[in-house]
Amino acid sequence: MPHNINLNRINKSRIFDVDFDNIGFGKVFSDHMFIADFDGQHWSNPSILPYGNFSLSPATSALHYGQSIFEGMKAFRGENEVFLFRPSDNLKRLNISGERMVMPAFPEDLFMVALLQLIDLDRAWIPPADKGTLYIRPYMFATDDFIGVKPSEKYRFAIFTCPVGPYYAKPLKVKVEEHFSRSAPGGVGFTKCSGNYAGAMYPTKIAQSEGFDQVLWTDPLTHTYVEETGTTNFFAVFHDHIATPALSDTLLSGLTRDSSIQVLRHLGYRVEERKISVHELFEANNNGTLKELFISGTAATLINIETLAYRDQIINLVTENSQNVTQIIKSKLDDIRTGKSENFQNWRVTVPSVIQ
Repeated sequence: MPHNINLNRINKSRIFDVDFDNIGFGKVFSDHMFIADFDGQHWSNPSILPYGNFSLSPATSALHYGQSIFEGMKAFRGENEVFLFRPSDNLKRLNISGERMVMPAFPEDLFMVALLQLIDLDRAWIPPADKGTLYIRPYMFATDDFIGVKPSEKYRFAIFTCPVGPYYAKPLKVKVEEHFSRSAPGGVGFTKCSGNYAGAMYPTKIAQSEGFDQVLWTDPLTHTYVEETGTTNFFAVFHDHIATPALSDTLLSGLTRDSSIQVLRHLGYRVEERKISVHELFEANNNGTLKELFISGTAATLINIETLAYRDQIINLVTENSQNVTQIIKSKLDDIRTGKSENFQNWRVTVPSVIQ
C-alpha cells in the first residue's frame, strides 16, 4: 500500500560544520530523522523532520519498564550510488525483538519507504568510502504516560542517522567473563532490547579498567562455553575449519554473523555453528591449531582479537596479515556493500534519488 510521509526539511544544514576526517563514532548526527506513532491500533503520522529532541512525559512507560528495542544498520557510498545492506532483515529482527517485548510490529512497506527517503534526503552525510559510513539507528519505545507494570498501548518508532568512522580502530584485547552473565535461557538475550546493553556495562567497565577492550561472555549456566562479546558475535579460525557459537535464546542473531557464514561457505571454507568451550580455544592455541579469533557486527564490522585472557592464561595472536581469514571475509563483504562485486544473495539495495 502507498504511504504518504510528511516532509519537513531543515532550514540550514549542519553538514558544513562537520570535520569528516574526525567524526568518531556516534557523536555527529545528520540533518533529519523519521518518526511514526502507534495509537493502540494503527501506525500514524509518518514524518521526516529536522533532527531534534522529543518531548516526553516524566511517566513515559519506556523510562520505567524498559520497553525499548533498536537496530543498527549502515548506508554505504559506492562509486556513483548509495547502498543499504540487508535492510529488510534488520526490520525482521526488530519485529522479532518487538514480539518478545510485547510491542507492535512495524510494517515493512512503510519502513522501506521511510528509510529510502531519509537516506536519500541526507545522502550528502554519507562519508567517502575510505573515511566511513552512515550509521542508521531504527528504534521503538513505549510512550504511555502511565505508572504500572503492563505493556504500553502507545509507541514511537524513529530512525536517525549519523556519519561514523571505525567503531574499533585496532585489534582487540578481550577478557573471558565467567562471573557476570549477559542473558539467561528463556530470557531476552536473542533480542536487541536496550536492557541487554545496560546490563553489560558494569562488567565491561571492570574489564576496561584492567586493560581490556571488551568481555567475551560465557554461557550463564556453567561459564565454560563462549557466546558473544558485548557488541559483537564471535568466530574462531582453526587449522581446518571456522567455528562460531550456535544460536540460542541467549545469543543475538547478528546479520554480519550470518553474512560472514554464508560468504565464507561460498568461498569454500568449512564453517561450524556449535558450542565452543574456553578450554578448546586454549588447547588449540597450545597445540598450534588456533589461527585467528575475530568478531563481527554492524558497528564493529569484522576485526581480530589479538589477546584473549582467561584467569591466568593468555592467548596472543598475530593479526597483521592481509591474507588472514578475517581480512578476506571483511574485504568480500565490503565489496558487496559498496557495489564493487556482484550483488551476492541480493543483499545490496540501491537508494534511489527521488527527493529534489
